[in-house]
Amino acid sequence: MLPLLQLFQISKSFGVVQAISNVDFEIAAGEIVGLIGENGAGKSTLMKILGGVHPPSTGQIQFEGAPVTIQGAKAAEQLGISFVHQELNLLDNIDIAGNIFLAREPRRFGCIDQGVLHKMALPILEELGLHLDPRTSVSQLTNGQQQMVEIAKALSMDAKLLILDEPTSSLSIQEADTLLRLVKKMKGQGMAIIFISHRLSEVEKIADRVVGLRDGENAGELNAEEISRDRMISMMIGRDLSEVYPESYPVNTETVFSVENFSTRRWPKGNASFSVRAGEILGMAGLVGAGRSELAQALFGVDSSPSGYISLNGQPLTRGSVKEAIANGVFLAPEDRKASGLILEMTIRENMTLNSLSQFSRHSRIDFKSERILTDEWLREFGVKAPNAELPVSSLSGGNQQKVVLSKWMTLAPKVMIFDEPTRGIDMGARQEIYQAIVRLAETGCAILMISSDMEELLGMSHRIAVMQEGTLSGILNRNEFSEKAIMTLAVQQSESVGTS
Repeated sequence: MLPLLQLFQISKSFGVVQAISNVDFEIAAGEIVGLIGENGAGKSTLMKILGGVHPPSTGQIQFEGAPVTIQGAKAAEQLGISFVHQELNLLDNIDIAGNIFLAREPRRFGCIDQGVLHKMALPILEELGLHLDPRTSVSQLTNGQQQMVEIAKALSMDAKLLILDEPTSSLSIQEADTLLRLVKKMKGQGMAIIFISHRLSEVEKIADRVVGLRDGENAGELNAEEISRDRMISMMIGRDLSEVYPESYPVNTETVFSVENFSTRRWPKGNASFSVRAGEILGMAGLVGAGRSELAQALFGVDSSPSGYISLNGQPLTRGSVKEAIANGVFLAPEDRKASGLILEMTIRENMTLNSLSQFSRHSRIDFKSERILTDEWLREFGVKAPNAELPVSSLSGGNQQKVVLSKWMTLAPKVMIFDEPTRGIDMGARQEIYQAIVRLAETGCAILMISSDMEELLGMSHRIAVMQEGTLSGILNRNEFSEKAIMTLAVQQSESVGTS
């Protein structure tokens, strides 16, 4: 096959910082290439060059056999290059159809023809398996549904080359499988697809070739018959990684955290009952919209709960009280670290110590010297890669931002720690460090509830797995019962309790 796109010796520097150096890459029509690499490896810079955001410092781009200069997003779109970014780029004050065809709406007498617009959106939504009214406001959609609208927008442009950047990071297992089937279908129709994902099991399923980047340079390439998770990890990090997940360890039989007959505002008729033991990691699975994040927020007191009972070491906790949850050592690391877990305008130090300022207060004044000393210790302990703690937290990679979120709570000796998607959009090296931190916390006797849409993560980290369906706990699996099929069976069955031990 002749390449649709070829990159020759592409380099890009920002001042004295060399982001990528002499990178070669090619992809043919009807081919899926997995592009992998840790955060900071150069993937985003390379894709921004393709999208016309940054011009290359040196090198050449050829598209359909001819040299091209991509100056701006419009030029990329005119070539037939379409992007689906991990960070959503939707307007939540307009409807689904309006977002899909933004700036390309059909018009009648100078005004947008809403009827035609909605009819145009329907077949695209149906192809994605989205049973949504195109007139629905994007603000009413879940994160996963918004991600699928982004993909629908890209499909509407009849692209020759589609770049998917972490397209399944907000999707349930079922939605992710639907997307992968669609990607294969688009490949069969002759579209070239660059698939960027930290979920290596998905890359392994779907890619015809895998290209790795490390430290801004080509790290290697794998043909279809060579693709395996271990080889991809080795190529990304430059060393063998025999075990990503820490070894399982026995847990205490003492129950620390109990939840009985609990419902949430979104699922008022739901019913969740479970317990978490000292040192246990209880994984929580479910499809997008099953009510896992709503449950986490209600347990922490962010959202009110219509009914239910929570207890810590046998003592009842008041529903709907964040203050009481924190006072008793029940903490939440939220799914959206940028919107809910960090204050991006503040420094790393300020974010790390925001929840523990009382430790540094002397006569109503902050002891900045002590604060800086302890913050430097936390940077080392959690492996946060930053020159110093006085940089804005927004300057960190996603993995390092997540480590800051975790450090805020984990240094306060929590009794119960709720993690909502703790490694979403994070590379394999950073994931391993976060997993090790979670296990160290569990070994102190902390009870851990870990919500995740990553099946491999759930199977690798959990002692037991609870499965939610429409706000109700549909079952709990012990480790000897773990399998993807068992989890999916509970996730899609009719709400029916099959065990809460």
